[in-house]
Amino acid sequence: MDDKTFQGYKGRALDILKKYYVHVWDKAEVETTRGHFSGKILPRAENTDDLHIVMKVITGYNIGLDITTITNMKGERDPQPNFKIPEKEFPYTPGLPHVKLLGTGGTIASRLDYRTGAVIPAFSPGELYGAVPELADICNLDTEKVFAVFSENMSPKEYIALAKKIGDEVKAGIEGIVIGHGTDTLAHTATALTYMCQNLPMPVVLVGSQRSSDRPSSDAALNLMHAMTAAGHGDIAEVMVCMFGPTSDEYGFLHRGTRVRKMHSFYRSTFRTIGDTPLATISRKDGVQPIKEVYNHRRKNQERKVEVITDLAAYKASVAANDPNTARIVPVFDDRVAILYYYPGMKPDVLEALIDKGYKGIVWDGTGLGHVNKGMFEAIQKATDAGIHQYMCVQTIWGYTHMFVYDTGRDLMARGIIPADNMLAESAYIKLGWALGLTHDREEVRKLMLTPINSETTPREPYDGYLIYQGGVPEVEEFVHKVHK
Repeated sequence: MDDKTFQGYKGRALDILKKYYVHVWDKAEVETTRGHFSGKILPRAENTDDLHIVMKVITGYNIGLDITTITNMKGERDPQPNFKIPEKEFPYTPGLPHVKLLGTGGTIASRLDYRTGAVIPAFSPGELYGAVPELADICNLDTEKVFAVFSENMSPKEYIALAKKIGDEVKAGIEGIVIGHGTDTLAHTATALTYMCQNLPMPVVLVGSQRSSDRPSSDAALNLMHAMTAAGHGDIAEVMVCMFGPTSDEYGFLHRGTRVRKMHSFYRSTFRTIGDTPLATISRKDGVQPIKEVYNHRRKNQERKVEVITDLAAYKASVAANDPNTARIVPVFDDRVAILYYYPGMKPDVLEALIDKGYKGIVWDGTGLGHVNKGMFEAIQKATDAGIHQYMCVQTIWGYTHMFVYDTGRDLMARGIIPADNMLAESAYIKLGWALGLTHDREEVRKLMLTPINSETTPREPYDGYLIYQGGVPEVEEFVHKVHK
């Protein structure tokens, strides 16, 4: 038998396949000490062990069979499947809104690479339509692959490119933009685009999926349909994140980019608005249903003007003019900014390394109301003297910094740290990099940081802005079973 028919298998696992004359892509019946399994034998990743055989079962999920449990196997040859989704030209339907899909990579535009066993950004936006033909009922779609990267590889360079692209699409008269993005740093990009793309005339919706398109439980298709609906038909003209609401597929949420966070590593309902409520719910049946009463409305049939701004004077003049028909594109970012998550026993050399490397901004993620230990005080003063802008957030996630309550907070403020109210640390990091892209003047940076652009800070936390239910107690178990996870 040709070893090419045993893609990725080696050692003992390869010996088992050869023993029973079973090949990769065969339909197989496998008897084990743990039961009977039916499905298709899949390739193994090159860098994995030789103790398991991988099978795709009838439900569509992949399982690993411990070779020490296998007592018999029977295989039936089956041609290797084509996992590539063909691209299709999107049909034009008069009367439907014109939406642009910008692809950046991530799980919503990905497939399984059987060579490495990894999920890779491989689907082009055109292939997405081939996978989700329902999109043609929602809008007229143009697609463009801007990047093809995992979300952890997104950076200020990509934020700036996306902001400029959004400005071009505004000028062209597009009625909505959807950005396909990996979920891990989706909130960071949404925050950056909120600061870089202001007073938009139409929605910009970032969307991802927790589970890749080749999985039966994938949320990619529904998230895409929801995002296209929000971009093409919704009235909320802001930068938003669109993902599952509950773990079921009843509806999705639209979140403001500056207040949203990924809260679970694999739940489909991973994104939550922190310290506030989502902007809206969205479903295919009911469309966009606003939760917030105040938001930026879509502007129809108006002149599309765009200002591209790269310095503070121009930005201040544009804000003062407050032209309702002009979108502000502010594609600037100083990447010499870091987040420092305080931990007990932190030593000053952590901060001193950033000073020595020429960093210009630091966001502290402090304990409680915004504290770090006294051992850091001297280095903090050194950072301030070196011209580094320092802001304090709280690692409690919910709540506000209150640095005037205890001596520690007062001492930190005296050494140059500025409380950032209830800004999320990641939002503060992005905003500080953006502000430093406009100016390094300490007072001007302070004004930019503490003046809300789109709810990154709020005057108060609503009564329902902090909801955490602890499982295991009767009243919560009753609620969860009767309502939603």
